[in-house]
Amino acid sequence: MFENIIELIEENKLFEARKYIIELNEVDIEQLLGEIPQDKMLRIFRMLPKETAAEVFAEMDSDRQQYIIESITDREINSIMDELYMDDTVDFIEEMPANVVKKVLRNTDEATRKIINQLLKYPDDCAGSIMTTEFVDLKKEMTARDALEHIRKTGMDKETIDTCYVISAQRKLEGEISIRKLILSEPDTLMCDLMETVKSVQTLTDKEETAYLFRKYNLISMPVVDNENRLVGIITVDDVIDVIEQENTEDFHKMAAIAPSEKEYLDTGVISLAKNRIVWLLVLMISATFTGMIIRYFEATLSQVVALTAYMPMLMGTGGNAGAQSSTMIIRSLSLNELEFKDIFKVMWKELRVGILTAFMLAVVNFARIMIFDEVGVLVAFTVCASLFCIVTFAKVVGGMLPIAAKQIHLDPVIMASPIITTILDAVSLFVYFSFATTFLGIA
Repeated sequence: MFENIIELIEENKLFEARKYIIELNEVDIEQLLGEIPQDKMLRIFRMLPKETAAEVFAEMDSDRQQYIIESITDREINSIMDELYMDDTVDFIEEMPANVVKKVLRNTDEATRKIINQLLKYPDDCAGSIMTTEFVDLKKEMTARDALEHIRKTGMDKETIDTCYVISAQRKLEGEISIRKLILSEPDTLMCDLMETVKSVQTLTDKEETAYLFRKYNLISMPVVDNENRLVGIITVDDVIDVIEQENTEDFHKMAAIAPSEKEYLDTGVISLAKNRIVWLLVLMISATFTGMIIRYFEATLSQVVALTAYMPMLMGTGGNAGAQSSTMIIRSLSLNELEFKDIFKVMWKELRVGILTAFMLAVVNFARIMIFDEVGVLVAFTVCASLFCIVTFAKVVGGMLPIAAKQIHLDPVIMASPIITTILDAVSLFVYFSFATTFLGIA
């Protein structure tokens, strides 16, 4: 995509390359700069127009942002900070070491520093941490003519003007109005007559809950209010997309029994990757001790009917897979707020029926397979298939209920995904299997 531009850069024809670069979208420019050496990346970055440079800077990862801030002058830092939207500024500062933060804050005006410090006080998981203070607010006593004039004067520095928010004299949120409706209205119409009801969140509302509200109401922006319903900021859909991406990444990590990490895979060191994985692996390894205890307890059973050993991996694997299927479905429904704790008995009843149907079909197919291909008796085949039926049915029910129970006691339901479910069901599978073997095969 960037071959011609990169070729010009490698030939040090930077001004010629600049002509093509400034025609690209800021996201594409950021991607291009990531494909060239750092020294040339810095030179190209300094050649960009002021507004474009700020937009490209906001798209960069923290390592390249730090390199640029440490390499450019105070005047250039001030220029970038002036153009960055407040939420992007805060996101950038949160990722930087103390020496870089001091250098940045030293090159911002007092009013901006005050806002930055206020936003940095909000916990990372709340709406206040992702809001911007650059929005259009309109007094409810304004006319449409006054409102449009106000937007013309102030809108250039705002993150969005698609939706404007109507406030009272005490800055309490009253409603919202779209720029389309404002333009099409009669000039003398008051804001209080044009505004519509608005959905808002408080500064300490969870980010995940905020993202859910965006999806539910199909929003592109949402106002953020304090405890007294005073408008303090807005959240835009681009920040919500980042939240959804972060939450999904965190969930994927937890489902694979890995401690969540915000860094990209290639940017994460080997030691950090090992640290993120070792804790859960230790927990799962120690938990698997119960499986070994069960095998040792039924050692006499295995020694009398050695053929039973061959079916242990199949039973354990099928049980774990069955439980993981159910838990994944329920975890997804919980994340979309489709299920609550009161639905646990409905889930249990549904998964019980699903489990019986799938377990019966698996048991029938497996019985036929054993009788055709394996040289064992009918009683052994029946023992294996009866165990399979019970294990799969139990796995479906447990896999559906555990995530709901986890959420009720304020644990992340995702921890009940595949590794945990599999570990639990391995032990249960062996216990059921050997119990059936001692019963049906008459082994002491």
